[in-house]
Amino acid sequence: MSIIKTDGVIFDLDGTLWDSTDEICLTWGEVLEAQADIKKAPTVTELKSVMGMASKELMEALFPYISYERGQELFKLCCAREDEYLSKHGAKLYPGITDLLKKLSSNLPLFIVSNCGIGYIPAFFAGHGTGRFFKDYECVGRTGKPKAENIQLVVKRNSLKFPVYVGDTRLDYESAATAGVPFILAAYGFGDVPDVPKIEKPLELLNIIRQV
Repeated sequence: MSIIKTDGVIFDLDGTLWDSTDEICLTWGEVLEAQADIKKAPTVTELKSVMGMASKELMEALFPYISYERGQELFKLCCAREDEYLSKHGAKLYPGITDLLKKLSSNLPLFIVSNCGIGYIPAFFAGHGTGRFFKDYECVGRTGKPKAENIQLVVKRNSLKFPVYVGDTRLDYESAATAGVPFILAAYGFGDVPDVPKIEKPLELLNIIRQV
């Protein structure tokens, strides 16, 4: 595999740095159990199938029988409980993630861009003490913009000339491509993208990127 030279690594979160589906299933179940118009809470498998989607598409996929407005109301309720729980308890970090972030951040600035609510990335930082590794982050919950535009915001804000995006789904790949940023697939995550540079384990990233 050829070496990718970069001056900044931008990460997706779900399926790339951690797997929080068990915790989301638990917390969403707590909220949705009290909602009379919800037939059932999503399973872990159902949640994994929508990871990476923005709130509108995610709620439509999980609850096609409710209105957009009701979906957004429930999404905010679920995210508030989810963020509270994750801030205290964290979730499942992929093996080697902490070592990877420690080693990478000693030479390169690191960033996160995710299709998540405004409190989700801070919850990841609080739950695992990972905030010290990252220079900046962005999300749809804060900007209202799609992932490609949020990638571009981080690139511009931090004056990156050779950024690379690491994610695990086709949406991540398409967003990076739209933003004009090279992509590396986290093949251990939730999706698959053929014919792109990929890593089977997080620490393999150290073997394929170099500081410009």
